[in-house]
Amino acid sequence: MKNDSLSKHSHPLRWILAIAIAATTITSVGVVYQVFPLRWNNSSPAESKATTPPITKVAALGRLEPESEVIRLDAPLPLDGDRVEQLLVKEGDKIVTGQVIAILDSRNRLQSVVKQNQEQLKVVQARLAQVKAGAKVGEINAQKAMVEKAKADLEGQTREQKATIAKLQAQLQGEKATQKATIARLQAELENAKTECQRYQMLYQDGVVSSSDYDSKCLNQKTLQESLKEAQADLQRIITTYQEQIAEAQANLERTKATGIQQIQQAKATLNQVAEVRPVDLQIAQAEVDNAVANLQQAQTNLNQVYIKSPINGQILKIHTQVGEKIGDSGLLELAQTNDMVAVAEVYQTDIDKVKLGQQAVITSQAFSGKLKGTVSQIGLQVNRQNVFSSQPGENLDRRVIEVKILLNYQDSKRVASLTNLQVQVEIQVDNPNS
Repeated sequence: MKNDSLSKHSHPLRWILAIAIAATTITSVGVVYQVFPLRWNNSSPAESKATTPPITKVAALGRLEPESEVIRLDAPLPLDGDRVEQLLVKEGDKIVTGQVIAILDSRNRLQSVVKQNQEQLKVVQARLAQVKAGAKVGEINAQKAMVEKAKADLEGQTREQKATIAKLQAQLQGEKATQKATIARLQAELENAKTECQRYQMLYQDGVVSSSDYDSKCLNQKTLQESLKEAQADLQRIITTYQEQIAEAQANLERTKATGIQQIQQAKATLNQVAEVRPVDLQIAQAEVDNAVANLQQAQTNLNQVYIKSPINGQILKIHTQVGEKIGDSGLLELAQTNDMVAVAEVYQTDIDKVKLGQQAVITSQAFSGKLKGTVSQIGLQVNRQNVFSSQPGENLDRRVIEVKILLNYQDSKRVASLTNLQVQVEIQVDNPNS
């Protein structure tokens, strides 16, 4: 019985052992299959050597500019701060060497100085002739007439300058009064608007008026405040402008007086000496003539400086100062010779070794159709920070570049002569390293 019982229980155990052994065998085979193929693949790799295609183009961002330097015209140093009286060109105009571009507002004053020096030269020349000829009654009378003429000129010029000052002062008072009346009106309207705003605020809080009515009333108050500030600023500008003009007119009056008095004194001195002829008198008279000639030449030189002229044949690129404005730090205008244009490409420092003189380049931009063609004409010698950007998200804004100039052909230069500083895309056809 015991053996039968044991036999009955041993059959299930044998089945369990058989299943376990079979599972272990299958797992082992799977492990061997997973390991050995991997080792075989690693032991005999089918390596394919990747080949990098040769670089045939270097791309860069750049800008257009004239081959020659852009010239900035300023006022001559003695006339620095003058205003522009006439501007004889506009942007895009073609100009030639020596062409008058602008006239400064000191022209009338300097013309007057030239005229005064011309008259002074006549006086001393007459004095020299008189000394050479000796004293004569007619010459003495003529010199007296010169004294009277100098007095009359001084009186007339003084009267004219005083009239100008009086006119400016009257205009200042009139415009001040008008502007002050405007300010007073705006102040009254502002006070009324403040009261209305406060009243509507209370009505709004009590629920009598809507929010839009309340906002409308208070917006009027803000508008009047801005108008009042603007009117007060206008008043200050009026005062400043007229005070400058009055000060300039007074300075002209003082110069006129000083010059006139000097001429009268010289005429009187000449009159007192006409009776005596000595070698030293001749030397003095000749020196006076020489000095007057030098003064006239200097005055004429100063006058010539108010006519700002073009130093080159070229084109007006940008006007910085308009009629009535003072010439500031930006100068009067910029001009350049635009017959030959270049594209200045900012080539990354890692690509610069591929760029050589004489290589061909293609330039494109959304501002013109088609492509421009040119030749690498200059490779910069400095590494600079990039100045032209594509404005793409994530762009590196701190790249180091070298400027490369590409001279455009004649026809393409004509197409873009009016597009100085235009951003462009440049592709330089570099030499094939396998060739």
